[in-house]
Amino acid sequence: MKSGLEIAQQAHLQPIADVARTAGLAPDELELYGRYRAKVELSVLDRLKDGPDGHLVITTAITPTKAGEGKTTTSVSLTQGLGKIGKRVALCLREPSMGPVFGIKGGGNGGGYAQVVPMEEINLHLNGDFHAVTAAHNLLAAALDASIFNGNALDIDPQTVTWPRTLDVNDRELRYTVVGLGGKAHGVPRENQFVITAASEIMAVFALASDLHDLRARLGRIVVADDRAGKPVTAEDLKVAGAMTVIMKDAIKPNLVQTLEGQPVLIHAGPFGNIAHANNSIIEDRVALKLADYVVTEAGFASDLGFQKFCDIVCRVGRLTPSAAVLVTTVRATKSHGGMAFSELGNENLEALRRGADNLAAHVGIVKRYGIPCVVSINNFPTDTDAEVRLIEELAITAGAETVVVNQAFASTSRTRW
Repeated sequence: MKSGLEIAQQAHLQPIADVARTAGLAPDELELYGRYRAKVELSVLDRLKDGPDGHLVITTAITPTKAGEGKTTTSVSLTQGLGKIGKRVALCLREPSMGPVFGIKGGGNGGGYAQVVPMEEINLHLNGDFHAVTAAHNLLAAALDASIFNGNALDIDPQTVTWPRTLDVNDRELRYTVVGLGGKAHGVPRENQFVITAASEIMAVFALASDLHDLRARLGRIVVADDRAGKPVTAEDLKVAGAMTVIMKDAIKPNLVQTLEGQPVLIHAGPFGNIAHANNSIIEDRVALKLADYVVTEAGFASDLGFQKFCDIVCRVGRLTPSAAVLVTTVRATKSHGGMAFSELGNENLEALRRGADNLAAHVGIVKRYGIPCVVSINNFPTDTDAEVRLIEELAITAGAETVVVNQAFASTSRTRW
């Protein structure tokens, strides 16, 4: 089989203007960034405000393992499958951070024949949204330190500063550092941190905003330190929230790309799940729901993190109602949860599978507690045996799954699957 990179580079992409037109976007609602990617104007929400919303399907997974699960691959393949049978479908994803792309995790566009393209552009800062978040974040950091240095009119206690700096690469040396060295002309020395851009509070705020005015209000409420009386100091107090919003004025528009089979894909925002809510932007979901009859979206990490935060935070803020959830598992990952060594995961072991299925059952239970139908998807690997697949199907149904499907989209196109 060809590598994911070879598949992406040899793909025949449709002009993004054609993808947009098929999706129902008007020409003046599209801002082109070359031939194969674009931004979508938020005016589409005004035009379609009285139209019905589509059905929202959220993809989640069992607890992540080194063996991998494949949520994005599953989300893409579900989108391609719905498109193949003639449904109006759209996919919503988070934008990949370049830190994981150049680290051990790799890209965030799926894999094999279930990919979102253009792959290189998507994984390498796409249309500049991450850079806008980085710039807005660091503007606030600079304004905070400038206020302390230039007379400290807000009486900020430097020891209470909680606002770090950010950049979108993995740089361990900058996690904890000291800033302001070099003498009186260069600042006030203090300890500081750098976080990766996806971990910026601005990224989380950005993903929850409903429009530019809402983003402006949310940015203004960000707390960066306390004054000496213990009162919180905000971006609004530093008079920088408006400038931060201006930096984000283009980033607020979701990005449009496509699957390998030409279905529309919106990619927007990318908050991490361990410190934020691990879901793409509410704006993106709202646009997709107005354009498509079926919208597939993906929550980061497992159901006890991204899925729960989607239901508890995103659905409440965005007034969204999921119709179903797809819970991704693999034979390999389930055996890993059953205590099987990573080097042995390619070998059949039904007992390890039974032990690991406790993790699968726990995640099925989480989904069902939210009253959402749960479909278990087995992301198929060549080393999976028929007996192992049948056992997972049996155990998933016993745990309460509505149904179980075997997903082979990584290795085959819709042309060969249908």
